[in-house]
Amino acid sequence: MVDWDKLRIFHAVADKGSLTHAGEVLHLSQSAVSRQIRALEESLSVTLFHRHARGLILTEQGELLFDATSQMNRRLDAAAARIRDSEDEVFGELRVTTTTGFGTLWLAPRLAKLYAKYPALKIDLMLEERVLDLPMREADVAIRMKEPTQADLIRKRLMNIRMRLYATAEYLAEHGAPKSMDDFAQHRLISQHAGTAQVAAGALLVAELMSHDIPSTLTVNNYFGVLQGVLNHLGIGLLPDYITEDFPDLVRVLPDVESGEVPVFLAYPEELRHSKRVAAFRDFVTDEIMTYRKRHQD
Repeated sequence: MVDWDKLRIFHAVADKGSLTHAGEVLHLSQSAVSRQIRALEESLSVTLFHRHARGLILTEQGELLFDATSQMNRRLDAAAARIRDSEDEVFGELRVTTTTGFGTLWLAPRLAKLYAKYPALKIDLMLEERVLDLPMREADVAIRMKEPTQADLIRKRLMNIRMRLYATAEYLAEHGAPKSMDDFAQHRLISQHAGTAQVAAGALLVAELMSHDIPSTLTVNNYFGVLQGVLNHLGIGLLPDYITEDFPDLVRVLPDVESGEVPVFLAYPEELRHSKRVAAFRDFVTDEIMTYRKRHQD
């Protein structure tokens, strides 16, 4: 049986890529860490690291073991979270993942309200297009632009969004407002590249727009970058419609041009059903969405 303490030390070394840095985290000397790694390699009869002057690199066997210890750590974190959630207060770490666009443009600006209510909450916001594995505890809660397909998840549909064309009033005053797609010959289109990881409806609309004769374009790999281009009067941008909530001065262009509906889902693992942190975040997002809906129905 492998010594748990040696596995803990191995994981720290693999994570930091250095005996010295792992020792600092573990409060052990470099020589003590080195001895434990050698003992682990001997007990497994494998080499776990390639030693280089610039640090340590995992071997193939080391990569396999690091995957296993990473999963163990996530499981232990989940168990600790459930134990802490037996308390009445909402506190501790909550790992939230969503897309770069939604996270920067909609979620992050609203988090002040959540922190005001639960000041001891520690949110780790992971913004990326890759869908993290919730059952394997890569994150606690996800907000995604499509219905999650992973098993053992609780999911809640929050709202529907569409991709639409927007520009600043200053840009339109200088360049004029296009009346049809043919007028784009006089404008610059700002969008995500059709091949960039994004919702299918957005990619389809980008591809359709690009099929027209548009001489000048700016493509960015996330909507935050697209928005910056629009706000700096570089052209007409394709953006999610929720952007108008916090940037009401943007002017919609060509109202007949829009993507199909994109559903927005909140999801979390079944095992976190009773988590007070997850419940607090879920209720906060749901309330914000309801407020958003009411404003746009009036």
